[in-house]
Amino acid sequence: MESHQRSILKAISWRLLATTLTSFIAYAIWGSASGALKIGVADLIFKLLTYYLHERAWLLIPYGRPKPVEYEI
Repeated sequence: MESHQRSILKAISWRLLATTLTSFIAYAIWGSASGALKIGVADLIFKLLTYYLHERAWLLIPYGRPKPVEYEI
């Protein structure tokens, strides 16, 4: 099971990479650094929270995990 801290760090590292890409795309389309920055910040905030909640929700789903051993000899 992953710790909350690890989930947070994974979310942050992914969001920094993805937000940078989103900002570059926004700038390439509209040519506005200000607009690209606003889109990047909104993207960072909303998707960081969504990713973290998604990661934590999947920890509650047992699908695909091996069943714990009931006893050992």
